Amino acid sequence: MNKEELNANYKLWCENAKTDPDLIKELQEIKGDDEAILDRFYRELEFGTAGLRGVIGAGPNRMNYYTVRKATQGLAGYVKAQNLNASVAIAYDSRIKSDYFSRTAAEVLAGNGIKVHMYRELMPTPMLSFAVRYLKCDAGINVTASHNPAKFNGYKAYGADGCQIGEDVADAVLAISAKLDIFNDIKSLEFGKALEQGLIQYIDDSVSEAYYDEVKKQAIHPESGREAGLKVVFTPLNGAGNKPVRRILNDMGITDITVVPEQEMPDGNFPTCPYPNPEFREALELGLELCKKVKPDLLLATDPDCDRVGIAVPDDAGEENYVLFSGNEVGVMLLEYIARERIATGTMPAKPIAVKSIVTTTLTEEVGREYGVEIIATLTGFKNICGIVAELEKTNEEARFVYGFEESYGYVSGTYVRDKDAVVASMLICEMAAFYRREGISLIQARTNMYEKYGVFNNSVDNFAFEGASGMKKMGKIMQGLRDCNSYPREIAGIKVIAFSDFEASEKLGLASGTKTAINLPKTNMVIFDLEDGASVIVRPSGTEPKIKVYYTTVGKTQQEAEAIRQKLSGRMKGFFK
Repeated sequence: MNKEELNANYKLWCENAKTDPDLIKELQEIKGDDEAILDRFYRELEFGTAGLRGVIGAGPNRMNYYTVRKATQGLAGYVKAQNLNASVAIAYDSRIKSDYFSRTAAEVLAGNGIKVHMYRELMPTPMLSFAVRYLKCDAGINVTASHNPAKFNGYKAYGADGCQIGEDVADAVLAISAKLDIFNDIKSLEFGKALEQGLIQYIDDSVSEAYYDEVKKQAIHPESGREAGLKVVFTPLNGAGNKPVRRILNDMGITDITVVPEQEMPDGNFPTCPYPNPEFREALELGLELCKKVKPDLLLATDPDCDRVGIAVPDDAGEENYVLFSGNEVGVMLLEYIARERIATGTMPAKPIAVKSIVTTTLTEEVGREYGVEIIATLTGFKNICGIVAELEKTNEEARFVYGFEESYGYVSGTYVRDKDAVVASMLICEMAAFYRREGISLIQARTNMYEKYGVFNNSVDNFAFEGASGMKKMGKIMQGLRDCNSYPREIAGIKVIAFSDFEASEKLGLASGTKTAINLPKTNMVIFDLEDGASVIVRPSGTEPKIKVYYTTVGKTQQEAEAIRQKLSGRMKGFFK
């Protein structure tokens, strides 16, 4: 798009974008600023498998009233083509304009004659996934940008199975919306009128109660919470997890809960936590400070839409020193706890299955072998992890699924939702901690025992950000260089590459033998370098943010040894991203 076309598009928005005063103000402020206009108008936000996501603001490359309407009109067209009497469930989180965008989407759906079931207040993502299935809806929308910074918003789109939509549906929705004029081709019915006509209905509390009942069914030793006297500090990071997590923990008998006061109430500005992601220590700083005063057994932190959870526990060497566990560590510890205790209680199904993403620790396979649990690896994303449940459902074998997780702090147990669920994960983490406490074991000691049993697996991630139009081009160039047979590395930091996998070409190459094998997974923009001694480096662009993620796995006899190898690999990989 040349400068003349950009300015014409900008002028069109200035003439037509009259609904939201914030948009009018922003359009006036960027007048004459070529760089600002380029960033907002060089492309449209695309409706993909993650739904819609972008920075809040004016223009087609931003999240705003008009881009939400256009994307939702595309979704409405797709849904109605499948079912003339379609219905859609909607939820939203605490982000800036989330309630506004949810009402906007509801108005468009109602304008297309689609019935909307809508939560009255902010709710976690898993409760939206549950509502879609429970209410037998054809689709679902949760207005959220998950753990992104405050300037972002978006919405996750779900199919009738409660999973986030796949590429085929996303492409179909995008094909419909691409033909629409953003200002003139959108059908809409004012929210109040839609309520009066019954096209929009609020979701009854009984749906939430049914969800909580299903969560509690995932407990293995529910008595542990009442007997162990567990003390918890909890932060919902100003998001949707505050009420649901506290409710489920109280129901399980865990009542000594101190909430981080500055992060208790919903606030999309995230004033004490600019990057509200429990994967990062910065997000937990206020909680860690409170831990020094309260001295809990556990710190829990959920992200804004409450589908991820991170933890910290007191170091056995000193009560004031709290140690953060990685998503891989929590995930594997939960897998072992669930597998061992379900076997012990006689509740393990025949031929049990657990599912993880490819970028998740290979320690998972070791635990699976120990307890006779089949481990299935999928592409990243819970639409793929929970997609295995949908496949099992076709042959009435869904009861075989006992657990699913990925390294980015997402976990699920049971089949009542088809997405990661920080509510059930918080319950199971606390139950596990309480169970071990009754056994005289801390979570630190339980982790040590795990590594002594299976070996020390070090897993970490580097993130390389690429903002704006130029950043997208650079990301593409880097990925192409890494998969080019003439330029990809044959060794990394002195460690020999023994196999190279290109998931876009669906091919794995053994470098020593020259043997090529097919990768029987959907094509995706990801490459894997398998190294000697059990190490690996995985590179893929994020599906939701303008960045490339690099995942490292190293194995050693001690944590220090595994970490030293990881540092060497990380130092070398940084050279590819300059």
